[in-house]
Amino acid sequence: MATPDPGPALGRCLQELHLPAMQAQYAAVARQAAAEAWAYPSYLLELAEREVQQRRQNRIERLLRASKLPLEKSGPALDLKRLPAKVVQQLRGLLSGEFVGRRENVLVFGPPGAGKTHCLCALGQELVRAGRRVLLTTCSLLVQELLATKRDLTLKGALKRLGQWEALLIDDLGYVQQSREEIEVLFTLLAERYERGSVLVTSNLPFSKWAQIFKDPMTTAAAIDRLVHHCVIVELNVPSYRAEAAKRAR
Repeated sequence: MATPDPGPALGRCLQELHLPAMQAQYAAVARQAAAEAWAYPSYLLELAEREVQQRRQNRIERLLRASKLPLEKSGPALDLKRLPAKVVQQLRGLLSGEFVGRRENVLVFGPPGAGKTHCLCALGQELVRAGRRVLLTTCSLLVQELLATKRDLTLKGALKRLGQWEALLIDDLGYVQQSREEIEVLFTLLAERYERGSVLVTSNLPFSKWAQIFKDPMTTAAAIDRLVHHCVIVELNVPSYRAEAAKRAR
């Protein structure tokens, strides 16, 4: 009497247990195991590792979508030859993501077109691939969203939700001239994340000109103090990439 094929029943069990990678690959792996005379634990380990790898990849894809990072601004697309050797060394040191665990900040300074945003996005993508929760936003959009929640009396909840991101990337701090109310919500965010979560910032303005952003000298000093207490400062003193590209095109 022929032995019943356990395949259909195994497939149903794996489906009920929500193990899609194992469900899709168990038969192919079983054939490989039989051909290579694997022991039973080796077969099970191979299936389990494939399931873990697929879940890890699915999580990274979800985190990348949620991060709002532009995928084209990746590490391989970053022209390291344009950057000073010190900057390249700093970026490589940050790739481990250890600074996020220490709740340290990263401040990237440079003129428009120097590649600040690209550096930050490339770093952000690597953090995501290491399993970190990252969110990219522009300073102007972030301030307007916080201002709206303040008017709706939900600012506390908004700050709590932002606190769930291990690394908050704020692009273009300094381009927007904020009102007093907008300055207050931005400072509140920075104070809330102080030593609780990493903030990664790009700015075309050096610290000496941050009074243009925060208006009040006391507020400016307090904001800078919270950001630089635990931070890495990256200075991109290079020509505009866009200007160079336009010149080559001409």
